[in-house]
Amino acid sequence: MTEARELAVVVGATGAFGQAIVDRLAAAGLGVVAVARSADSLAALGERVPGLIACAADIASDASVETIAAALDRPVRMIVHGPGVGVAGGILSAPTATLVDAVNIKVGGLLRLVRAADGRLATGSRIVAIGGHYGFEPTAYAAAAGVANAALVNAVRQLSLAYGPRGVTAHLIAPGPADTERLRRVAADRAAQRGIAVDEVLADMLADSSIGRFTTPGQVAWAVAILLAPEADAMTGSSLMLDSGRRRGLP
Repeated sequence: MTEARELAVVVGATGAFGQAIVDRLAAAGLGVVAVARSADSLAALGERVPGLIACAADIASDASVETIAAALDRPVRMIVHGPGVGVAGGILSAPTATLVDAVNIKVGGLLRLVRAADGRLATGSRIVAIGGHYGFEPTAYAAAAGVANAALVNAVRQLSLAYGPRGVTAHLIAPGPADTERLRRVAADRAAQRGIAVDEVLADMLADSSIGRFTTPGQVAWAVAILLAPEADAMTGSSLMLDSGRRRGLP
């Protein structure tokens, strides 16, 4: 019976968001294929999540397409692309190579994941990309996240158009800053640029939220899981904002 479960494929499965997403999708009854670069981290995740299928692959490389495809032996209900990108600094100082790498991981990685799973996708399958607030609200200090996540918005919309005739939908989830180790690295970089304390930067980030909060990995996992509902078809090509009241622009 377990073998017959549809699959969810999660890239970036060992990160803060990824682990919460894996837990949520496993609880929803899906078999989970966890993709990450570190075999050791995947093994640790597998000890906590029974039945997890570990797939060590670098989504930044075209070789990952074959590796991921080989791990799929059943219909795929959902693919989730959620790898992190490097903290590169602001637009005036970020190395251009780091920006190119970020786009490769976010957009190139999504396309590799889609191509790996393509033969297993069917009507009702979901393509989900985890983007970010900075893709919609540019700043001078988060260059890699801003550029790569903005490009991801466009890629998801294109996938929704290409896969629509097959009944496969594509969705972007855009969290605001989340209270993770990665956020603290971003805050430290921004603090160094401004010559202030990291705690001061974090306080400023909290003040940007209308409810004075960071988004949590659990909230991101919740948003991923609701896309399993049949009614989520109506949202194909659109972005689900989880910015905790940070977005000021319209629409």
